[in-house]
Amino acid sequence: MESTESSYVSSPEAPRRRSSPPPKSPTSDTMEKPTYVRFLVSNAAAGSVIGKGGATITDFQSQSGARIQLSRNHEFFPGTTDRIIMVSGSINEILKAVDLVLAKLLSELYSEETDDVEPRTKLRLVVPIVLVVA
Repeated sequence: MESTESSYVSSPEAPRRRSSPPPKSPTSDTMEKPTYVRFLVSNAAAGSVIGKGGATITDFQSQSGARIQLSRNHEFFPGTTDRIIMVSGSINEILKAVDLVLAKLLSELYSEETDDVEPRTKLRLVVPIVLVVA
């Protein structure tokens, strides 16, 4: 079983976020706090999200403003053979990024010629136990 403290990779051209929060201002209460969403995909689906030379993930980050990171190859979520995609940013940035990722995965499914009427894939959302119990 791999460590839960997986390293994440994103494209080298990924926008860099500040390491410390911006200084407090009178209107800081109206600013959104950074949010994180993690979900699991197969290794093949992760490759599709990264794209050749990181082009797809770089494009998705530019379009959404969110940061998209993937666990390294062969670093799986414990108990699975799935890689972790972590998307961070404001709620709107995350929603846009997840929309782009899901649209890419769906387009890959439907572009493959299959005999199935409806192609199937798995995508699992990672929810901390604290939120399940609350």
